[in-house]
Amino acid sequence: MNTEVKEIMQELESLGTEQTRKTFRNHGAKGELFGVKVGDLKVIQKRIRKNHALALGLYDTLNSDAMYLAGLISDPLQMTPEDLQRWVEKAEWEMISEYTVAWVAAESRHGWEKGVEWIQSPVETIASSGWATLSCLMSLRKDEDLNVAAISGLLDFIAQNIHTQPNRVKYTMNGFVISAGSFVGLLTEKAKDTAKAIGKVQVFMGNTSCKVPDAFEYIVKVEQAEKTGKKKKTVFC
Repeated sequence: MNTEVKEIMQELESLGTEQTRKTFRNHGAKGELFGVKVGDLKVIQKRIRKNHALALGLYDTLNSDAMYLAGLISDPLQMTPEDLQRWVEKAEWEMISEYTVAWVAAESRHGWEKGVEWIQSPVETIASSGWATLSCLMSLRKDEDLNVAAISGLLDFIAQNIHTQPNRVKYTMNGFVISAGSFVGLLTEKAKDTAKAIGKVQVFMGNTSCKVPDAFEYIVKVEQAEKTGKKKKTVFC
């Protein structure tokens, strides 16, 4: 661990609280964490801006707070397929696997390939990261730059298989249906049909008040707001 990583780790430790640690644990956090609020991480992000070497070092600490910050200060365009694979294999829970890794992968040059590879994994965190990555990609890329036929095929797969999948895979598959219907105009109707076919998706959300969004209702609200097909500039938040 180099000096710069050590200094950031010390700063993160000073910002951690028991309440935030408890909140993260309730959401499924595993492994080491200090319990730093995302708002505090963003203050550090604003100061550092982009520092890809530091991001790689922080992620390798396997501390959840450091891993999340790593994503925020990383340069996705510098990520290699090997980097992405290492990151997804080290992600132990949803905040990292479905957000940090998915965001970085989607904005890298390898998002589609890795996403398609990951959704086939028997490991729940890797498969859920794959679905989240593909969902992010649909929100970023122009429709003409997407493999719409492949996405349509994945909607068919979800319609037939979602209810037999592991917990977080079900959640991210549901999110994939929402993203397809919201961001890919050519697939809005098919995504709504898929959402109606799968119905209510049962996902254990831990000791939290979080709920699984109804995919059909969500897509309809996007349509009513006349935002269907409107892309994002970034998936990081």
